[in-house]
Amino acid sequence: MSAHDQLLVIIDPVARRSDGESVRIAKDVLSAGAETKICLPDDPEEFARALARRGSRRPVVLGDDRALLRTVTLLHREREAGGGTLSLVPIGAPDRVATAHALGVPPGTVAASRAVLDGAVRRLDLLVDDSDGVVLDHLDVPAARALAAAPATVWDTCRSLVRTLVRPAPTALADRAHRLRVEADGVLLTDLDTPVEGLTARALAGTLSLTLVPAGAAPVHTTARTLTVAGPDFRYRADTTVSGPVRRRTWTVRAGAWGLTVPRDGSRV
Repeated sequence: MSAHDQLLVIIDPVARRSDGESVRIAKDVLSAGAETKICLPDDPEEFARALARRGSRRPVVLGDDRALLRTVTLLHREREAGGGTLSLVPIGAPDRVATAHALGVPPGTVAASRAVLDGAVRRLDLLVDDSDGVVLDHLDVPAARALAAAPATVWDTCRSLVRTLVRPAPTALADRAHRLRVEADGVLLTDLDTPVEGLTARALAGTLSLTLVPAGAAPVHTTARTLTVAGPDFRYRADTTVSGPVRRRTWTVRAGAWGLTVPRDGSRV
């Protein structure tokens, strides 16, 4: 059996806890089609050690988008992302595996496992920031604020009513406005004196596809190889992970920097 057929299957602990049945199905399909070594790390440190000891085996991660991002980050920091190939069987709620599907990994445990065995390697771009963080698919600056999920109590309702009566609600525009200095390839797109609603970026065909949304104005679209954002403390969302606050960050696109196994007839959506 060739080195290509030797798999290191790393099962993310969140996947084991959340959907043991899908984990079992994936293990059965992979073990039936290749020589596999199964690793069951209990925390991110054990996950990193298992990946570092993979040798010639191709790593296969059973987990969600966070597990995928963690793996690519580790490979990048080893400076191995460009030379190696990574496979993923997405396991998690739909909103937790959306990045994997956007990159071409098929939905369904069996289909994704068969793609690991029979698929082809797709070279994908990577956004790398000046702190050695990575973005696989999309970047949002600033990060969208999460809505509170806890159910409201009677006291919460009363406090909300009092706040409404004693002060006017801020306008939607004021609530969304941010002060950011944005440069693309060194060209200034907006400065701190012009409020913006936000910025999104995605690596596409070796460049950064940027959309800047000024407050109350039409979006501005452009492309670049590097993006620098500065301003008062801001957070940003890299795929599913929120980072910050920071005052300055630069991202650079690296074309074809990593490989992901996808179905041979698949296409990125």
